[in-house]
Amino acid sequence: MAKILVVDDQRNMRTTLSLMLRGAGHDVSEAADGEEACEVVQTDTYDLVLTDLKMGGRDGIEVLRHVKEVSHLTEVIVMTAYGTIESAVEAMRIGAYDYIQKPFSEEELLVKVDRAVEKRTLAGEVSAMAAEFRERYGFDNIIGRSAAIRDVLARIVRIAPTDTTVLITGESGTGKELVARAVHVNSTRADKPFVSVNCAAISETLLESELFGHVRGAYTGAVATRKGLFEEANGGTFFFDEIAETPPAFQAKLLRAIQEGEIRRLGDNKPVQVDVRIIAATNQDLQEAIAEKRFRQDLYYRLNVARFMLPPLRERREDIPLLSEFFKEKYAKKMRRRVEFGEGVVDYLTRYEFPGNVRECENMVEQGVALSVDGKVRLEDIVPLEQQSRPASAPASGGGGQTLQDVVDRAERDAIQNVLRDVDGNKEKAAEVLGLSATTLWRKMKRLNVHS
Repeated sequence: MAKILVVDDQRNMRTTLSLMLRGAGHDVSEAADGEEACEVVQTDTYDLVLTDLKMGGRDGIEVLRHVKEVSHLTEVIVMTAYGTIESAVEAMRIGAYDYIQKPFSEEELLVKVDRAVEKRTLAGEVSAMAAEFRERYGFDNIIGRSAAIRDVLARIVRIAPTDTTVLITGESGTGKELVARAVHVNSTRADKPFVSVNCAAISETLLESELFGHVRGAYTGAVATRKGLFEEANGGTFFFDEIAETPPAFQAKLLRAIQEGEIRRLGDNKPVQVDVRIIAATNQDLQEAIAEKRFRQDLYYRLNVARFMLPPLRERREDIPLLSEFFKEKYAKKMRRRVEFGEGVVDYLTRYEFPGNVRECENMVEQGVALSVDGKVRLEDIVPLEQQSRPASAPASGGGGQTLQDVVDRAERDAIQNVLRDVDGNKEKAAEVLGLSATTLWRKMKRLNVHS
């Protein structure tokens, strides 16, 4: 059930719309004109405002602007009469979720309302979760409502205040560093340094010098004594990403540092006391690495005290719509754009396998926002280039053997046909609504066998 405000200066229309929406289970209020609507939204909060575009006094555009100023999360659908498509497009640019052209069926109205309410719900959950984390934990980038993510958040809150060593495992892109930072931010060391190092990115010859430091003359080019990253992190947290990439000789020195709380700079026999909390992460199977003599078993036991196992995104698909909305808002703000997901985009993302996990999801949505036209992120905007010429990853519910191009073509064909129907076959207006040139629309219609 959503809380909806219906705005129309025709009483019969207001009554009919309210009956439709109440019949669908929504909580509906009415406003007789734009002036009353603007007053009402000042004192009450709505999930959706359904407003007529042409009204005496304050029209639908003014209502839209005022609603977005007062409550940016409230979605707005504008109702238009024949011949006012240009105004509807302008409303979409200002921030309307969608428009619906009179006369319309109850089914058409309820489909658009359901989609707008779903978007409002997702946006609200993202905002609420971010606010809660900022307020309670000072961290707002772990997004999800699945049981797996709720368990991760609960473990962070319990483990963070201790000084326990933490091991985080999971595929690449699952958010291991985000969890490490969350643990640090919620620990008693939060005001001290958080030092992160990707062990796979530093050569074996430099790793020891970078982490433990060196004294003057320790090797050719060591012209001065230099502190290592361990000393820089003193009092704080040290995060080893891709810990399985370290050589066995280094692992022995790391084990001593954890056990004794001291290090030795390269070329020096004098120990240096350090007080750091260790968090390590890997995308490898450490038991397998131990069996292959690539990882020390004693170091594994030292690290594997408090364990986080982050699931791949394909195993928590219920989080994908929320993540997608979060990333869309993030990059729309960064690029100073107002965008929405087009038809089929969230469904495609939810079914996609995501070999790159959350990192890949973020990159796909960022690409979609960057390529969006006329305020819409379309299916072809988010699809990875390497996927566009071969079958898509198998969806959770079965793909029927369709290629990704089949999916894109169907989405484009449906979009073009729907707009052409809305504008009575006027190709110039359809091209404007779709954000295409008339020539591009003609070519797409010819390729997709669409007739006006």
